[in-house]
Amino acid sequence: MKRIAIISGLRTPMAKAGGKFKHLQADALGSKLIREVMMRSPLEFDEVDEVIIGNVAQPIHAANIARVIALRAGFPQETPAVTVHRNCASGMESITTATAKIHAGEGNVYLCGGVESMSNIPLVYSEKMTSFFEQLSKSKTALDKVRTLFGFRPTFLKPIIGLMSGLTDPVSGLLMGSTAEVLATDFGISRKEQDLFSLESHQKAFKAQTSGRFAEESMSFVYDELQGKVLKIDDGIRKTQSLDKLAKLRPFFDKKNGTVTAANSSQITDAAAALLVMSEEEAKKRGLTPLGYLSEYAYTGLEPKRMGLGPVFATHELFKKTGLSMKDIDLIEINEAFAAQVIACVKAFESKEFAKAHFDSDTIVGKIDPKILNVNGGAIALGHPVGMTGTRLVLTLLHELRNRGKQRALATLCIGGGQGAALLLEVA
Repeated sequence: MKRIAIISGLRTPMAKAGGKFKHLQADALGSKLIREVMMRSPLEFDEVDEVIIGNVAQPIHAANIARVIALRAGFPQETPAVTVHRNCASGMESITTATAKIHAGEGNVYLCGGVESMSNIPLVYSEKMTSFFEQLSKSKTALDKVRTLFGFRPTFLKPIIGLMSGLTDPVSGLLMGSTAEVLATDFGISRKEQDLFSLESHQKAFKAQTSGRFAEESMSFVYDELQGKVLKIDDGIRKTQSLDKLAKLRPFFDKKNGTVTAANSSQITDAAAALLVMSEEEAKKRGLTPLGYLSEYAYTGLEPKRMGLGPVFATHELFKKTGLSMKDIDLIEINEAFAAQVIACVKAFESKEFAKAHFDSDTIVGKIDPKILNVNGGAIALGHPVGMTGTRLVLTLLHELRNRGKQRALATLCIGGGQGAALLLEVA
């Protein structure tokens, strides 16, 4: 594949759901972020051929949210925009969709990204309540309305929680956290292992934050203009996190025998991220020095019940396409959907039995050096705004490669519904 140049990028701080960004819908988050990306870029708005945005919980007031974001950010009305959705990989899908369009000759320059306001995923009326409203609206006379009203029951008011429905796989019937419990059982992963992984995620993220590392890739975000309130840092990182605190939490998804808790799972978060991309040839023609390059990518499918192993399947496919191996990779980001899920992936990557059973191979996919994995922490500490995370992983890795003077990185994540994504990134 001809490389795609990632010219520049930026993200908002990650805000805990129900917190500082709770009054900002996803289109407001995305438009402010993308306007800033373009203001800092060497290109004008009208030089972008299309805007592509990943989003999962698309708000009902902003159909095709990419178009709404693009217009509010300042793009001319002649610039088309499209929303893409691949669950947790939506932010990556925006980049690879642009890649495919560039290779097909449909355009030269794309603004890609992802956004999610998990605070604003709505509650939904139950079927009984909507039927009650429908019947009430059809009642012709006062007597009919009274009869309908007498049929009302308080239980009708029990809402459907949109967030929980969205995080439940309709095929397996499992919540995403329950799929992590499946992997914890499959791979014999203890509660203590998960809690230790979570603690290390917070410790690494706090170190990166205090050193100013995240300031390289994020902007200060005004979330209340009237009162001048600004969020400058990711607010989910817990500098005082400890194993004792983690051990006190009860399992959330399997309350009797489970090991997965709210704290060894990714945080529910609001955020946006965006990248400006073009072909490598276009970047050279314009005399631009890219932040880095996308060299190849792969998507794969697997059993929805064990969706957390998606990174192993996708990386195996990526290595088949490129001829590379884990020894060629300098840095790795596996999205921390759950501690158990990442630990299971690490075990599966280096398992001969797993390779034989799933890939009919006598060679393992690759042993991961823990020193190069999620070096600045991950979603357990930072959060996982599902539509945005894939873009953030790419942005974070490219900055880290440059800071460390390294060449090549792997960005990979699991995808609800039973898929995996893997992107190969380079900086030279």
